[in-house]
Amino acid sequence: MKTRLQKKIFIPVLAVLIFFSTTAFKNDFFEIAKQIEIFTTLFKEINMNYVDDTNPGDLMDTAIKSMLDDLDPYTQFYNEQDVEASRINNAGDYTGIGAKVLTLQDKLVIVEPYKNYAADKAGLKAGDEIIKVDKVSVADFKDDAANLLQGAAGTEVTVTYKRQGKTNTVKIIRESLEIKAVPHYSMVDEKTGYVVLRKFNDKASSETIRAIKALKNQGATQLILDLRGNPGGLLHEAVNVTNIFVPKDQLVVTTKSKVKKYNKTYYTQREAIDTEIPLVVLIDGKSASASEIVSGALQDMDRAVIVGTRSFGKGLVQRPKPLTYGTQMKITISRYYTPSGRCIQALDYWNRDENGNATRTRQENYNAFKTRNGRNVFDGGGVEPDIEVEYSKLSTITKAISNENLVFNFATNYYYNNQIEDLKSFTLSDADFRAFKNYIKSSGFNFETKTETALHNAILIAKEEALDTEIDSEYKALTKALQAYKTNAIDDNKTQLKALLTDEIIKRYFYSEGLYTYYTANNAEIKKALSVLNNPSQYASILR
Repeated sequence: MKTRLQKKIFIPVLAVLIFFSTTAFKNDFFEIAKQIEIFTTLFKEINMNYVDDTNPGDLMDTAIKSMLDDLDPYTQFYNEQDVEASRINNAGDYTGIGAKVLTLQDKLVIVEPYKNYAADKAGLKAGDEIIKVDKVSVADFKDDAANLLQGAAGTEVTVTYKRQGKTNTVKIIRESLEIKAVPHYSMVDEKTGYVVLRKFNDKASSETIRAIKALKNQGATQLILDLRGNPGGLLHEAVNVTNIFVPKDQLVVTTKSKVKKYNKTYYTQREAIDTEIPLVVLIDGKSASASEIVSGALQDMDRAVIVGTRSFGKGLVQRPKPLTYGTQMKITISRYYTPSGRCIQALDYWNRDENGNATRTRQENYNAFKTRNGRNVFDGGGVEPDIEVEYSKLSTITKAISNENLVFNFATNYYYNNQIEDLKSFTLSDADFRAFKNYIKSSGFNFETKTETALHNAILIAKEEALDTEIDSEYKALTKALQAYKTNAIDDNKTQLKALLTDEIIKRYFYSEGLYTYYTANNAEIKKALSVLNNPSQYASILR
């Protein structure tokens, strides 16, 4: 009779046998077999002989994640809970409290309660810090505590949270929530329709088509498609969205892999909704993957003017692969190429620097490709917009401030100390911005640039080589210049920071729906899109 430990060892060995019996290998068959055998025997010896008790599941989880860390960040292992979360993300349905949450070390923070859903109806607000779900302390929960909030529709969950220093408890009835791919569409003016596409789930193209038809019925003769902040999703939905604006049988994207069956070409399959309507597509540094397929294809076909900032640069395609016991992995199987032949992958995960970080393709190494009309477009660094909007590309210090949640936290405090009556005319005053600067200072925010780090390392090396006295004056001058930059950096990025603050504050009072309404009257990228669309000769000249 096998012991429990022997069974744990037997299962991986059996999996190895199945692995080899169902998988075709070429020249590396022996090397793979050798490494799996080494790992299996090592795993057995640790579990049998290590001085303290070990948890085989935890050990294996660490081993898998460490192995995948050497690849790209999109190749991931999913446990059973992760598999369900991925299904929800692609399907667009969700059961829980109806809020976007951020998981921190000892609490969950409500980022956004969805309007008129459970959390909102229970009175939760952005910035609320959940410290206990039912009787489970978030600080003591090892896995993603956000999973505690999910459950069957109609079930009750008790949430304990902190708000502005006070602790409160509320009971919430979970409910089903449909996460819309198109959360907003409206008329910007009497002839311009505006469509926000936030994700490429399996409803993306149908929701976009429905929005466009509704806007055309309202008189839209030109369109703005907003892909800013859209991280991507399903590849076939990217093809379908592109198909809305281009005819049937047009090449949208090609995937290339070392495995022949993954080498595919994707063409539009249906008749288009409108091949002539003037179109501007908005992108930014968070537009990735499927968003880049759509914007890149429409740019290559000279079908739309792209406005905003350079996109993220994710030119890799993943596919889910089922594993045993309900687990799964998502594995990068190929690179994708736009119709002109460019791959817009920005980071090289296979040729890392001395610190193990992925290297970014340098602009001087970009390759030029041609659109249908002969315009130059480039690979290697995301989709470059035809018109770049000033201040839209986040600076280094703006990213650092945002990543420290300082914009988010200031907006929380602002909400509890101010009232906003008129949405479209709201502006953040200079006094408000001064208050924000004081808040940054009081938070202890310490921003160190990559240049500072490199300079510090350089002087350490110089000391080892006894060269520090030779370059001391230059080092001090550079350090002084960097400090001067940091002192003035917040004011130099005032326009950008005020835009982020305004967006976050607007959402506190009027939810995301209100933010989109505010955008149509005030957003710089939408204003630029309008100016291009309302100038037909400029629009045509850009695409020629």
